[in-house]
Amino acid sequence: MTISTAGPFPAKATATVRRGDIELAVFECGDPGATPILLVHGWPDTHILWNRVAAQLAGRYRVISFDNRGAGDSTVPTEVAAYRIEELAADVRAVVDAVAPGQRVHVLGHDWGSVIGWELVSDPAAGDRIASFSSLSGPNLDFLGAYLRGPISAARLRGSLAQGLASAYTVAFQIPGLPNPVLRALSNRWPRFLAFFDGLDPALVHTAPTLRADMINNLKLYRANIRAHLRNPRPRRVPVPVQLIVSISDRAVRPVVHAEADRWVADLTRTEIPARHWSPISHPEALAARTAEFVERVAVSG
Repeated sequence: MTISTAGPFPAKATATVRRGDIELAVFECGDPGATPILLVHGWPDTHILWNRVAAQLAGRYRVISFDNRGAGDSTVPTEVAAYRIEELAADVRAVVDAVAPGQRVHVLGHDWGSVIGWELVSDPAAGDRIASFSSLSGPNLDFLGAYLRGPISAARLRGSLAQGLASAYTVAFQIPGLPNPVLRALSNRWPRFLAFFDGLDPALVHTAPTLRADMINNLKLYRANIRAHLRNPRPRRVPVPVQLIVSISDRAVRPVVHAEADRWVADLTRTEIPARHWSPISHPEALAARTAEFVERVAVSG
């Protein structure tokens, strides 16, 4: 396993934010007086996922990330209910309030970090603290649930089938204990797996020493959220500008998951990058450029 924190973030947390009995390890780099951009990671990552993107953004922005509950240096709850996306979105708000009081923050989320970001910006008051949201390789589960329950058509069936096949692994993730032996073995070969699955150079794959535990702990994200939101979706209007960054060769999240976005997001921008799922590692320059362009556009438009 490659274990390294090499990158622009410091090796130790720059702050710890407490929310109830949860402590969140926060990491910062860049210009402390500049516009803040918050990077939210997914499964099975930590803030280290963002090293290459943060290095691109740090010259112009204040770059903030943190380890989600259940990962890295943050608290690891044991109950499945503690991993509901409503709780993780509240963690993001707590971090924003603590490290950027009185400021509006731009958010970029990947994988489950994007799922959490969608929940965050679905709050009617989100615009008070969130200036924009860039979504990368993670659906709004309520939009997806509404899409799956929409009028039947050939195009909808094709899209649903494509995403169903891409998400087949999540069925195993729903069953407590079933994927654990595989994940324990996979954690020792994670760079090689990403080389196979995503075509990454293994030398670029850096992970936290907690990777094995993070993989298993954060299966609770799947158990706490997927069935609940897909069975009973509650799509809501999104009051902040959103950028969909679509990785066109993503094997885990197909573009169809965003089919409902136009109905619910008034200020929606779509852009594509020629990447697979772990684009923060493979395409940091493109992600940083898209994010910076969107942040500046939102700033100009007010």
